Amino acid sequence: MISKYDILIIGGGAAGFFTAINIVEKNPQLKVAILERGKTVLEKVRISGGGRCNVTHACFVPNDLAKFYPRGEKELRGPFHQFCSGDTIEWFEKHGVELKIEDDGRMFPTTDSSTTIINCFQNATKQLGIDVLTSHSVQSLYKGDGYWKVETHHESYLCQQLVMTTGSNPKVWEMLQELGHTIVPPVASLFTFNIKDARIKDLMGIASLAQVTVKDSKLDATGPLLITHWGMSGPGILRLSAWGARILAERNYQFSILVNWLPETTPEEAATLLKDLKLEHAKKVVSKKSPLALPNRLWESLVIASGIAEDTKWADLSKLQLQQLAAQLTAGEYKVNGKSTFKEEFVTAGGIDLKEINFKTMQSKLHDGLYFAGEIVNIDAITGGFNFQNAWTSGFIVASQIS
Repeated sequence: MISKYDILIIGGGAAGFFTAINIVEKNPQLKVAILERGKTVLEKVRISGGGRCNVTHACFVPNDLAKFYPRGEKELRGPFHQFCSGDTIEWFEKHGVELKIEDDGRMFPTTDSSTTIINCFQNATKQLGIDVLTSHSVQSLYKGDGYWKVETHHESYLCQQLVMTTGSNPKVWEMLQELGHTIVPPVASLFTFNIKDARIKDLMGIASLAQVTVKDSKLDATGPLLITHWGMSGPGILRLSAWGARILAERNYQFSILVNWLPETTPEEAATLLKDLKLEHAKKVVSKKSPLALPNRLWESLVIASGIAEDTKWADLSKLQLQQLAAQLTAGEYKVNGKSTFKEEFVTAGGIDLKEINFKTMQSKLHDGLYFAGEIVNIDAITGGFNFQNAWTSGFIVASQIS
């Protein structure tokens, strides 16, 4: 049996639903279906942001927003001028979902529940008559003369236009390769660093602003660093993992980082600062209380790592000890041995080569009637709602083009 649709969307995630809804809202006469290989839809939406769904980010200037994408910055400038974060807020408000801005710029539904976003999408697809077909794993794609044929385990489908929103699905990438598309090999992005080091042992949960540099590279990032039971995480580390995704993969996730717990401060400047503290706190015990913007336990650990006994007073510090403490504070070297996925928010760098996509339309340059939205293409962002914004923007552009 063959079912016919005007448009088929393969992939029942954020980009797939957003694209489908926008297509039918613009052209109610079109017959649209979403094919999803799993038993449920919108799973990534459900778990994102710790179950709250980080919908977008409060960055409203297109060119500034594009800078949060290690891969895709140049290509997304134009699309963001068509549909940016402010448009996302307006779209969700029109669909009954109010968003709020948190201190770090991330935006969530005011309900703090991803279910709000899922219900919004599912209610819209029902009202618009969009068919959502689960457990439909695509087995093959065939390009005919003015039509596409899609075969799943259950059935065959014909459509005039095909939208791929499957994210980092190797099987689908393989099918697209057979159609002539180039796939940039996927590597992990947004991951944390596995580090075993006496300086951070038993300091789980401690966070501090830090500048982190990958040794023997130009990679560096500044942001909150969180010490975990497996090593280091936090926005600064995640940012570094995103920008360095390919370089760190080439090193097989075996490398060293230099941590500056006093960002923008050189070892020489730190040594001068410590000399002043030595005079100011002469009678106090060095390890007892942090005189800098560092958590006390982290300070104590770095003091001990500098060869300073726990009961040493500031007045008794030698020149060498001051230099060693300055080095620990501004250029401590930590060996990274592997990575861990950041929560469930697994993101890959890789996908359809950006040169093969028309970013004014999100259509394939190789095949008419073939469109892409979301993470199926070689675009990814740092954490903070940016990957979802790419899904909304690319989905909106596809819908505008097809309509």
